Amino acid sequence: MSRTLDRAGPAALLARPGVRAAFAALSVPGEETRLVGGCVRDALLGHSASDIDLATTLRPEAVMERARAAGLKAVPTGIEHGTITVVTPQEPLEVTTLREDVETDGRHAVVRFGGDFAQDAARRDFTINALSVGADGIVHDTVGGVDDLHAGRVRFIGEAATRIREDALRILRFFRFHARFASGEPDAEALSACIAARDALDGLSRERVRSEFMKLLLAPGCVPVAALLATTGLLQRISGGVPELGRLARSAEAGQGAAMRLAALCVHAAHDEPRLREDLRLANNEAAQLATYARLLEVLHGRERIGRGDVRALAARHGGAMVAQTLAILSAEPRPQPDADALAEANDLAGGKNDPVFPLAGSDLIDAGLKPGRHIGHGLAVAKAEWLARGCPMDEVSRGDLLAKAFVAASQ
Repeated sequence: MSRTLDRAGPAALLARPGVRAAFAALSVPGEETRLVGGCVRDALLGHSASDIDLATTLRPEAVMERARAAGLKAVPTGIEHGTITVVTPQEPLEVTTLREDVETDGRHAVVRFGGDFAQDAARRDFTINALSVGADGIVHDTVGGVDDLHAGRVRFIGEAATRIREDALRILRFFRFHARFASGEPDAEALSACIAARDALDGLSRERVRSEFMKLLLAPGCVPVAALLATTGLLQRISGGVPELGRLARSAEAGQGAAMRLAALCVHAAHDEPRLREDLRLANNEAAQLATYARLLEVLHGRERIGRGDVRALAARHGGAMVAQTLAILSAEPRPQPDADALAEANDLAGGKNDPVFPLAGSDLIDAGLKPGRHIGHGLAVAKAEWLARGCPMDEVSRGDLLAKAFVAASQ
């Protein structure tokens, strides 16, 4: 299915104050600077680009000199590869001197500086990422990227197998970009090359794999692409286990974050969390979401029906946001079956700000006349178990009753 491109998008991109400042600073007779890559692609799609990249014929040292002369900050963030970050008052922009690859080992390329925009475009990964726009607003396309963008097609530049040999991460990038920008079936040559080179994924750092896969899970087409990855055997190399595509679909439909989508797709039981944490080098907060999701799965699958009190008790233990998200993921499955009150309560707790909090503390029992000691903890534990069983009531009458039960239990 073809899409209509926003032909005014590049002009709007050029009108951004930070972009104008960078072009003005780098304007030198006999040299040329252009907007390149994803920002041009996104502008043509009518999207606002968050990362602005420019390519220039100026050498890195000249970029720094010109930027500083214009009163802009210039940071040599990747000067060995020709990249300078020019910081304008509005936003930072990455400026890279035109390059051409000399050799590559599949992960790292040796480059030298060049002056040919067409040659620079030819060394990029996909046609839709090789577009450029000069200060005059003209879109330069030497590889067919505009037609591919219009057609909703992701295609490697040149021979797909060659592009993958240069950097095996392009296997995952192909699927991520297909999930984000494409419609219909994937490019046949690209898919065949990705499958043939699947062993190369093992040589990538897990951090790079994680970054691409988590972005893929947030893309609009994550569900059909995950199914494609599973069919080709590539998903097993990335995440292992048997995928739950239906759960991923419900997680995506609910607009959940990448960690929850990963949990929905790949977590069946508690043992999946440490494996995924290690294989994908998950951040602590991501791993914690997977672990909590696994615990909730175990509890919820053991129940035929759940009511409002059950939801509140689970929220007190695991957080209302996690309970709400897990119920959304399981919503089309036979167990559990939440009633209307349970769903309403989950919706109220979804923001994570109204979680039930046990209304007693040790100081309450001491104020009631008990001496400090282990018996205080025992009394609180008895009262908390009762509180959870009742559905976590928060009214003063219930609190008084719980305090009396805690007092009795601690006194025995």
